[in-house]
Amino acid sequence: MTTILNQHEDYRQAEEAYDFPLIIKQLLNRAKIASSDQTISYANKVTYTYAEFFKRINRLANVLKNTGLQPGDVVAVMDWDSHRYLEAYFAVPMSGMILQTVNIRLSEDKVLYTINHAKPKALLLNAEFAPMIKDHRDDAPSIEHVIWVDDAEGTKEDMKEEMPDYVEGEYETMLAAASDVFDFPDFDENTIATTFYTSGTTGDPKGVFFTHRQIVLQTMASTLASALNTEGQGARYNDVYMPMTPLFHVHAWCWPYGATMIGLKQVYPGRYVPEVLVDLIEQHKVTLSHGVPTILQMLLNEMATRGRKFEGLKLLVGGSKLSEGLAKSAIESGIEFMSGFGMSESCPVLARMAFGDKRDDLTPTEQINYRCLSGSPIMLVSMEIWDENGKPQPMDGESTGELVIRAPWLTQSYFKNPEAGNELWRGGWMHTQDIACITSDGTLSITDRLKDVIKSGGEWISSLEVETILSFHPSVADVAVIGVPDERWGERPLALVVLKPEYIDTKAEDILALGHQAAEKGHLPKYGVPSEIKFLVEMPKTSVGKLDKKKMRIMCSEKSI
Repeated sequence: MTTILNQHEDYRQAEEAYDFPLIIKQLLNRAKIASSDQTISYANKVTYTYAEFFKRINRLANVLKNTGLQPGDVVAVMDWDSHRYLEAYFAVPMSGMILQTVNIRLSEDKVLYTINHAKPKALLLNAEFAPMIKDHRDDAPSIEHVIWVDDAEGTKEDMKEEMPDYVEGEYETMLAAASDVFDFPDFDENTIATTFYTSGTTGDPKGVFFTHRQIVLQTMASTLASALNTEGQGARYNDVYMPMTPLFHVHAWCWPYGATMIGLKQVYPGRYVPEVLVDLIEQHKVTLSHGVPTILQMLLNEMATRGRKFEGLKLLVGGSKLSEGLAKSAIESGIEFMSGFGMSESCPVLARMAFGDKRDDLTPTEQINYRCLSGSPIMLVSMEIWDENGKPQPMDGESTGELVIRAPWLTQSYFKNPEAGNELWRGGWMHTQDIACITSDGTLSITDRLKDVIKSGGEWISSLEVETILSFHPSVADVAVIGVPDERWGERPLALVVLKPEYIDTKAEDILALGHQAAEKGHLPKYGVPSEIKFLVEMPKTSVGKLDKKKMRIMCSEKSI
């Protein structure tokens, strides 16, 4: 245990004072006292109380210990969003081990790359993903212990017959055989707790890592920023929580930690199937969730087919820019949403929409525009806008530059990649590679990604700005704007559009008319209006549901769209 520096004799620490390290086990303190009878469900398969959850965490910790794993060892998880995943969120790091959340939506070669890079000694493996690790004895040799997970119907004997010979045992069977008593120790709060890999559109995924202290501080600050909003856009004690950001991706924005810290009723949906998500929302009366705009669009489409609206669903939206057209549809469908900003390297939340007194002062159109911005910094976050020379720009709502940040929960580098880590932290600030501006009242507006800005005739065009304008056309379900080579201008903006089924006969010129109208009113420069629209059946997305503009540019160059 550390002690307080004795700068003055009167301030000596009591011999038995508890130092209270900021480690993940502290997030359970309130729920153990106030929420022992609250429930956690895995879809419609399993429901148990928090009291049982605490025992299962202890059992899992004993399973890991009994296999010979030691503090500092990496334990990987490949599973759908389940109660098991939530148990691993706590049992693994609370045992002093490192939790690797494997992105099961990556290609098989990328999954193997991330596993071989992190070198886990144990793997919790859902049967559906077994083909991804092939014969791990050859393809992922660091794995010494595989714990089998299977949601298929059948007896334990049936499951045993179907398990590969390399499996240590079946999850539930191993938990049942383990003691439900485990004394999780205190240790240094700067111990690494988790690692996962960014799903960038270029090169191999990069590993980021976070300490116990960072996760605890992010969980508390993000929960507080959500709860402070007026009229209940954010978390409340009586909420029912269900994630719609995968648990393998940036700790599901730390909300499984936050929901458990508060002691909320929780529902884990398994695989993200729109019909199942809406069924669970209606059945369990889910009130609090989060997701990327793609998930929001899925929910709206599914509920539209049912001819109903959402009742009491609050959705935290991030991951990519929310178009004003989609925001308007969300409000009309009964979803109370709050936008924000973060990144894999930042654990992730950095900014969250803050209404305060502003909401009453805005017209409905202004309110939608405001709600689609990226919010203001959450507590403990410092932000600056830098020009290309690293000079801070004014926060006047007009000056733009790269957004750089500081916060106590930012990854300190990339795992086994110090060169990329040094580039990330140039000048002692983390570089987001987002072009942004900040208003005098602290509201952040992301105008583009550095790699996605379009330069036409020497002038810069914001793809996000053009996407926002075109999204207001009633026929547009999804829109992306990219730069394509042009002999005369260097680059010109091209709009890619997915139409709503009921508007399948819409002409390109009808949508482009919105761009021309915006240019006439001075909302968009004339050179910012796309020269062409191409229609797609489905928009290329990354493994976490973001627009994959690199793939779009490749498809255009290959003339496959």
